[in-house]
Order: sequence, then C-alpha cells, then structure tokens
Amino acid sequence: MKDLGKTFEKLFEEVEQVVVGKRRVLERLCVALLAKGHVLIEDYPGTAKTLLALTFSRALDLEFRRIQFTPDLLPADITGSFMYDPRSGEFRFRRGAVFANIVLADEINRAPPKTQAALLEVMMERQVTVDGQTFKVGDPFMVIATLNPIEYEGTYPLPEAQLDRFMLKVSMGYPSFAEEVEILRRRIRRMSDEPRVSKVLSRDEVLELQNRAERVFVDDSVLEYIVTIARKTRELREVAVGASPRGTESLMKAARALALVRGRDYVIPDDVKELAVEVLAHRLVLRTESLAWGVDARELIRDILSKVEVPRSYRAGSE
Repeated sequence: MKDLGKTFEKLFEEVEQVVVGKRRVLERLCVALLAKGHVLIEDYPGTAKTLLALTFSRALDLEFRRIQFTPDLLPADITGSFMYDPRSGEFRFRRGAVFANIVLADEINRAPPKTQAALLEVMMERQVTVDGQTFKVGDPFMVIATLNPIEYEGTYPLPEAQLDRFMLKVSMGYPSFAEEVEILRRRIRRMSDEPRVSKVLSRDEVLELQNRAERVFVDDSVLEYIVTIARKTRELREVAVGASPRGTESLMKAARALALVRGRDYVIPDDVKELAVEVLAHRLVLRTESLAWGVDARELIRDILSKVEVPRSYRAGSE
C-alpha cells in the first residue's frame, strides 16, 4: 500500500459499481473506519444507505451484520444473552448481532431509547457486558447507523449522549437525474439485487491503515485551530451545550484519517474545515428558543469557520 491515493481510488471505484454518486459519503465511511469512529447517516428511506454499508464492507472483506431497529427490539437482540444448553446443562453466551466488524444499525431511531442505549458501551469500549461478564467485539469495529428524519412517523429522538458517540453525521441526499438513470443501468447489468464487488483491502490491511492514521502528523497550530473552533461553539447564545472535548478529539482524529485517505502523512487546515460541520454540528444542544426559530447547528459551525483565523504554518519544516 505504498500509493494510498490509488488504493482508496480503487476502493471508491469498486463500491461505485453498485452505489452511484455517493463519493463524499463513501470517503467519510473510510475516515470513520480509519479513525476508529462511527457514522450516523440521516436521510429518508430508499436513498441507498443500507446498500452502501453492505457494499463497503464487502469491498474490505469485513464481516457485516445488519440490525433492523423496531419498537419491539430488545437490548439482548443487539448484545446477546445467556441461553441454557440442555446437552451440557450449562448456560452459554449467544452472541448478538453486534459481534461483527461493520454493524449497520438500520433506522436506529425507530427503537425506544432503552434499546438504543444498548449500543453505547460497545461503541465506546468495543465490548459488551452481560450478566456481569464482558465480551470483546471484533477488530476493526464500526457502527454505521441510519436515522430517519425526526419528523418521520414512528421515530424516537436519539439522546444527546448517544449522538456524541458518533464521530460523523452525514446525509446521502437524492441522486441527480443522470445518476439515477445510471443506477438503473447498473442494476440491469448486475441482473440481481445482490451487490457484487471485488475485495480491495483485507482485514489486516485495514488494521494497518488504522495504525498509520495514528502516526499522521498534526502541527500544534492545527491543534489550536481545532480547539478554537470547538470552544467557540460553547460561547454561542443559540447553544445550551457546545461541542464536548470528545468532539474536539473526534475532529482531530477524523482530520488525520482524511489526510491519510488523501495520501498525506500530515494534516492541513483544510482537512479540519472540510470535516468540522459533520463532526461537530450534531453534538450541539440548541436552546429551546433557537429550535423554535429554526436555527440550524450546521450553519452555526459554518459561521464559526468563517470567523476563526486559519493557521498559516501547519507543518514542521514547511517553508
């Protein structure tokens, strides 16, 4: 993997044989995976969220599990439970759907908060605890959760504590006219609803890339730039709770991963600017009056980015 740019371009092209026009979202999935984070995708049903997650996992040769969140889904369905084995006369742990490399939590806000909360421990600690016993999940591990817009019928709001666990929140959006025609063409050529893609990276190579992301250089000036942006969110009168220190760290980690995806071993301010809205906006808790006036947290972040001075020198030894 000497030329990372070509490696990721090959990955994108492979997935785009099935999913058309979603390069930005696909790149964000790579960022979250390399930074050991999780992604929340908000959009209406039918915009290829599930297909993208499945195709992405197959191109990386990673184990994939899908959990359909419904009002009657139980926490044990996610984490697993102990079941009695009559042959041995003992209780054995039956692993839940969360034991995979990439877990799709489909329509996560259709389940009640108690069930949603079952994901909290495994998202942060990469383990589940059942009846006092702890079980590690696979490595690498990433949750891709899909979220229906809150005004959609039959949904529950996600608690702020759970939103804060997602490194990125992105949207798919509808395809353009030309892209939608191309979707139909590719479905005809495929002759099946089942996506077929070739493996581009192996599990071991993904783990290696995660380690390389930890070695991406970040100059102090860029670190200060990240912290300044995050702290500004706590000073806004429209905001009750600004971005947490976890959000600050997530922005740094995501910027390092994006730099790696772009073939660099150092972060530039543009990496931070490009990701700031998707990393920080969903973490802001707006005041009641702000919600009533229709204030958009994404616009608040964009306004901060327009006002915070960008560091001029960002790489050690740069001219």
